[in-house]
Amino acid sequence: MQATRFHFAHALTPEGWSTGVTVECDSHGIITRVAIGSGAGAERLSGIAVPAMPNVHSHAHQRLMVGLAERAGPGSDSFWTWRETMYGFALRLSPEDLEAVAAQLYVEMLKAGFSAVGEFQYLHHQPDGAPYADPAEMSLRCLAAADRAGIGVTMLPTLYAHGGFGGQSPVPAQRRFINGVERFLKIVERLTGEAGQNALRRTGISPHSLRAVTPELLREVIAALPLEAPIHIHVAEQVREVEDCLASCGRRPVEMLISELDLSDRWTTIHATHMTAAETRALAGSGAIAGLCPTTEANLGDGIFPAVGYMAADGAIAIGSDSHISVSPAEDLRSLEYSQRLRDRSRNALAGGAGHSTGRTLYEAALRGGARSLRQPMGAIAPGYRCDVVMLDADHPLLAGRSGDAALDTWIFSGGNALVKDVLVAGRHIVKDRHHIHEEAVARDYRAAIRRLET
Repeated sequence: MQATRFHFAHALTPEGWSTGVTVECDSHGIITRVAIGSGAGAERLSGIAVPAMPNVHSHAHQRLMVGLAERAGPGSDSFWTWRETMYGFALRLSPEDLEAVAAQLYVEMLKAGFSAVGEFQYLHHQPDGAPYADPAEMSLRCLAAADRAGIGVTMLPTLYAHGGFGGQSPVPAQRRFINGVERFLKIVERLTGEAGQNALRRTGISPHSLRAVTPELLREVIAALPLEAPIHIHVAEQVREVEDCLASCGRRPVEMLISELDLSDRWTTIHATHMTAAETRALAGSGAIAGLCPTTEANLGDGIFPAVGYMAADGAIAIGSDSHISVSPAEDLRSLEYSQRLRDRSRNALAGGAGHSTGRTLYEAALRGGARSLRQPMGAIAPGYRCDVVMLDADHPLLAGRSGDAALDTWIFSGGNALVKDVLVAGRHIVKDRHHIHEEAVARDYRAAIRRLET
């Protein structure tokens, strides 16, 4: 890649909204200079430039289920009945299928304004539970999909050892997920080696949950990791999970996580929906990032994250699309804010103060937390950051007469994906006028995978 220059008519920088912004990038897509001026010789992108968003929580294989779990079954539907349906889909994918599905998903993420993804990947074995010759086979397929789409990726192979609290045996439907420490660390080592060859890649781990990994086992794995490797874990997503943890361990999941493990900003707690006020303050004070997935949490009926209290205590947040029922940073931030309004019968619940833009407060918080969560050098149009930029369509009727915070609020609370026109990743123009550069070929391979799975 050659050094590049871009000129934005309007841009959100750390100093605020600016007009006539020229950005220079080095050969790795890292911003070296930001200046206000005419931008002679620069590629001019029309519209409103904002930093692209990290997507910190993805299960790529669940993209297959979109729209196929919305029919009521006998009895009462819940997260737990949905999980059984998800297991059925997870047991069917070949490595080739997963790569095709993930590539399609990552194209959709880029077109929505995400430029990096944290892939929480737990399909490790063949459908019958037998290991692949390369223990990292399925995770490598996700890396290949990310390369094809041109998205940054933090691979988070999942440690899954048990079927429930207290070391319960896994159920047969979990056979693709299960690994011992030695085999799991081989996956991490393989992915770490692969990441070293690509500036868009990072590697961490994702202990699935305290249901699936005991604190003792988790400490053993963490001791073998680099000190800065990110750690993502599901916690307190469901009321039943909290009740089971109390019954088995005598503590609530977030309480147990904080007391048993040394939380810091290398940790991302996915969901953390059901917390007491004391747990909320303790999690905020730990430095860990709350990885929130509001559209998935709403779809699964998880509950409402206590964002007002958590953010008032300076807790860090990030967003993820999780099961991908919706792939939209705008919609996830909107859903987060609206959940607080509905619960408290309020408005602009997370604006952070009188006169503040709710959209900008949430957007900048998710940028900061998401970049830390994924350990990706993104989240700002500033020197030292990767040139990951979203261009909002200033000519769209919804943005007529709007600029600055009003434009950002309109994107988040009304326009959504329809306002995303162009996307840069590491200074590479990946989405041009709403079209991904490999869109047709990726979609063709995705349709072929669907046909294979239907036979």
